[in-house]
Amino acid sequence: MERGVPSLLDTLAGFRVPATFFLSFGPDNSGKAVFQLLRNPRFLAKMLRTNAPGLYGFRTALYGTLLPAPMIASALPGLCREIEARGHEVEFHAWDHRAWQDALPRKGAAWIREWFLRGCAAYEGALGHRPRAFGAPAWLLTDEAVEVLREFPFEYLSCTRAAAPFVLEGTGLVEFPSDLPCLEEVGGGSGVPRILSALDAGGVHVLPVHAEAEGGIWRDAFVEILRGASDRGYEIRPLSRLVAECRREGLPGRPFRTVLLPGRAVPCSV
Repeated sequence: MERGVPSLLDTLAGFRVPATFFLSFGPDNSGKAVFQLLRNPRFLAKMLRTNAPGLYGFRTALYGTLLPAPMIASALPGLCREIEARGHEVEFHAWDHRAWQDALPRKGAAWIREWFLRGCAAYEGALGHRPRAFGAPAWLLTDEAVEVLREFPFEYLSCTRAAAPFVLEGTGLVEFPSDLPCLEEVGGGSGVPRILSALDAGGVHVLPVHAEAEGGIWRDAFVEILRGASDRGYEIRPLSRLVAECRREGLPGRPFRTVLLPGRAVPCSV
């Protein structure tokens, strides 16, 4: 985050466009991904395909195992506030991203509630106000998570990879999904044409971007996507504006489903 977010801010400033940043506030336990490498061959293949050592670096690969897990956004409150000061939105993504991603299906309401309480408190400590939205780590939800998140005063969600917005059953909240693929799902920088081709048909889209990727080794590819979107006449807006506009249209309500999408190592909610 310390290097990737400033890079993303500079790229966005070059195009004079706003964005919505979903930040992880708690410990960086990235090193515990090694246990996924042992359990899930698809995860190992993804790490090799996306040049994980180049993306994350050697030290990050040891956080939470051989090295202590450092705090992420809560250790950088000045940077959190700078994101907002430069015209972007900051929302709540995670307390412990790795724990949610690896253990959520086995966790009950008490563990999930504590995860939200710690994360939202860290968010408020850094930014001085409550988060308005939640974006689930790894786009992963469970029924228990949906039950708990409605206890928190979020105004909208961006927790799935569905094709279109909907009202998430059990919450009454608009779920505005990331419908475009990540660069890491389409082969990194070489996958830019696939993302741009998805824009050719028009419509409203959300592109998921990661600080360590599009703010790092795939920065040039991100610039290419922004330029391609501009050439196609797209206006880039923060998520809250998109949600406000779709509320006027009325949206269908439904529960989430879980599927394995192309390029992903583990199933996502849609």
